[in-house]
Amino acid sequence: MTTLAVVRKNGIAAIAADTLTKWGTGKESAAYVANHSKLIRVGDNWLGVTGYTTFILILKDYFSQPDVAANFQSVSAIFKTWQTLHGVLKEQYFLLPGEDKDDDIESSQMDVLIANSHGIFGVAEHRSVQEFSKFYAYGSGSDLAMGAMYALYDSPLSAEEIARKAIEAAAEFDDRTGPPIEVKTIRLIGS
Repeated sequence: MTTLAVVRKNGIAAIAADTLTKWGTGKESAAYVANHSKLIRVGDNWLGVTGYTTFILILKDYFSQPDVAANFQSVSAIFKTWQTLHGVLKEQYFLLPGEDKDDDIESSQMDVLIANSHGIFGVAEHRSVQEFSKFYAYGSGSDLAMGAMYALYDSPLSAEEIARKAIEAAAEFDDRTGPPIEVKTIRLIGS
């Protein structure tokens, strides 16, 4: 599985991810998998991806195409980008939306956190988009990561350090989260 965290503090946005891959009871650590990163750079944006590892390859491929107009500057721009992506996921990448009888909307089958110079954002599997003012986490160890960030946010630690500590806490107690931890930072506009 995956644990991702984003933090916004003192003019810096940070995004962090673990690097462990789980398949049932088996695990594949970064020591054995060369392409273990769950963070993707799209222009000046960092995206962290939960869900099947195939989604990392899909997003890298999709956002690298020259005709793709991706905009991650606001909640509405991200929503429009994801709506277009969802259609392409079904048609070109053979996504099975996995309908649940209680779902009103098809699922994109992944949760994604975004850090860029405009802030920190999250896109949930049904394409709801949120902008976060301080921090947030997605994935199997998200409850642990959220607790760590809550406890550390008002400390002297930087956004990068808090994001790293969040993933460290998840890796300590969640068997689907594991080191090494990858962290990327970006300066916020107006800082």
